[in-house]
Amino acid sequence: MDSITQAALGAAVGYAVLGRKLGRKAALYGAALGTIPDLDVFVDFGGPVENMTYHRGASHSFLVQLLVAPLFAWLLVRWHRAGFWRAFTAVYLCFVTHSLADTFTVYGTQLLWPISDFPFSYSILFIVDPAYTLPLIAAFIAIMVMRQSRQRAWWANNAVLVLTSLYLLWSGFAKSQVDDRVLAALGAQGISPDTYESSPGPLNTLIWRAVAIDGDQYYEVFTSVFDEIQDVTVHGYPRNTALLDTLEDDARVERLRWFTKGQYGAWEREGQVYLADLRMGVHGEYVFNFNVGRRVDGEVELGSFEQYETPPRTDGLGLFFERIWDPSVDLSPAGRSAALR
Repeated sequence: MDSITQAALGAAVGYAVLGRKLGRKAALYGAALGTIPDLDVFVDFGGPVENMTYHRGASHSFLVQLLVAPLFAWLLVRWHRAGFWRAFTAVYLCFVTHSLADTFTVYGTQLLWPISDFPFSYSILFIVDPAYTLPLIAAFIAIMVMRQSRQRAWWANNAVLVLTSLYLLWSGFAKSQVDDRVLAALGAQGISPDTYESSPGPLNTLIWRAVAIDGDQYYEVFTSVFDEIQDVTVHGYPRNTALLDTLEDDARVERLRWFTKGQYGAWEREGQVYLADLRMGVHGEYVFNFNVGRRVDGEVELGSFEQYETPPRTDGLGLFFERIWDPSVDLSPAGRSAALR
């Protein structure tokens, strides 16, 4: 999740545990603690591929957080004479809820590092979701600026935590319904994917995007929670994995394939070969693309592994919201381009 959401969530969790003892300071400490796991973005792990695939690693592990939480709890005890176990509970929950919120996005979070480096994900939130974030921000502002009893503020804050948790339950339910509908639509077209992943569309949980891998072909699927099976739109594209044949033994290529859980494709431009993570972005506008190879005398050799920056486009965002209600809206690259002319 984005940093604002993580800080607001940490503030709400911190206030739920320590608000009646520390008042507004509990929310401020919670906001800081909810941000700490993402400080790993300032660590250089050795290169663009490593920086991407080691992010949400050790600092997001429940086990590492369990080890470091007593230190932060001890500081709270020293500064405010809070009970150690209550302080420890607040610190650990701020860390854990940060990791869980990240797990609810498609990126992947290594919750059990160092026992396992598997990037867990159950994608029910877009990286930015106002319906989830705004109530948390409102709770934080209310705690900071409104003059009210700690008891009332505590109950109001807890109500927001319940509300946002119910939103997660809704999104989980929507995902299950979407998955059933999409797999049925794929089956009706004779497609039996080897790998499948669905995630919410931009800023909401009403429009969903799915990626289905079938050999060297992948399908980008769009559907709304209001669709019938016949309304699901499926677009097929080649993965071009043959471009990676001479590179597959390289550790960085292998790590990208592992991190994407097999949901990757390749493309070539001006003699440069790129590996794209198909889970994030849309066809032709993927967020993570790495220059894994270059063509020399007709052969593909290892590239620079620099990330190819794809600036996020917002001019077509309205099309995704239109698609929620109108199955005829075309979200393929051709459809997006035509609509924006």
